[in-house]
Amino acid sequence: MPRPRRPPHGLNLAPALKACFLAVMTKEATSRQPMSGTSACSGPEENVALKVPSLAHPSPRDFAATETWIFDLDNTLYPAECNLFAEVDRRMAEFIAKYLGVPLPYARHLQKSYYRQFGTTLSGLMLVHKMEPGPFLDYVHDIDISAVPESPRLRAAIEALDGRKLIFTNGSRRHAERVAEKLGILDLFEDICDIAACEYVPKPDRAAFDTMLKLHDVRADRAAMFEDMPHNLEAPHALGMTTALVHSSYIDHPSQLAMRKWTILPQHVHHLVHDLAAFLEGLRRRDR
Repeated sequence: MPRPRRPPHGLNLAPALKACFLAVMTKEATSRQPMSGTSACSGPEENVALKVPSLAHPSPRDFAATETWIFDLDNTLYPAECNLFAEVDRRMAEFIAKYLGVPLPYARHLQKSYYRQFGTTLSGLMLVHKMEPGPFLDYVHDIDISAVPESPRLRAAIEALDGRKLIFTNGSRRHAERVAEKLGILDLFEDICDIAACEYVPKPDRAAFDTMLKLHDVRADRAAMFEDMPHNLEAPHALGMTTALVHSSYIDHPSQLAMRKWTILPQHVHHLVHDLAAFLEGLRRRDR
């Protein structure tokens, strides 16, 4: 069975997960006050809108040397407002509850604990429970994508970029193909590097980026990475890529909540993108 790499500073999750289980099974779980900026409803914190103003990087890398354009998929190539990943997220918890035979609230806590500990929920399930990845990926990506709009404007903007284009996702190839096809942009991409291609080592692990670069013969110093998760841009920045954070209203990680405190862009985020098509069009205009 393919195995994701264990993080170098792995934590003992058992006490924390046991505490989560006890909290969820008592009234304390429902009476606990939400953290600042999150909703008090039963929905996850990722449904809370987070507005980030236009910020500048003191010395951003530009795109002049870019030969390869690399795009994350979910909440990057399509707007987070489609709420597509919320459906994937819901199905993850359902799968865990059925697979482990645990109540759904406990499955939800396992899901998020593994995600924050191991980079993806899948990695945690594979490491802790020795689970095969195939059935999980098939189940969580078996979703209705009708909310994803065809985007002629995004297609034109990506098509106008000089160089190679790749999709790099922690999801499955088939999911990326379905969504990119619905957007009307699938044929513009040379290839898709998915979680299986990276031997189930996910972003933000640098090893995932190393594998992607090697598989596709990409020079990091001549590549640009577009991504909606701030912590997933740390490795590309360190490798020499130009990085662009595509702002998402879907809040799924503490690194996104931390954005509210930004006054300038952090070192690893060179550009903040509020509208991907408009941003790419602007690059084209500046090149003229």
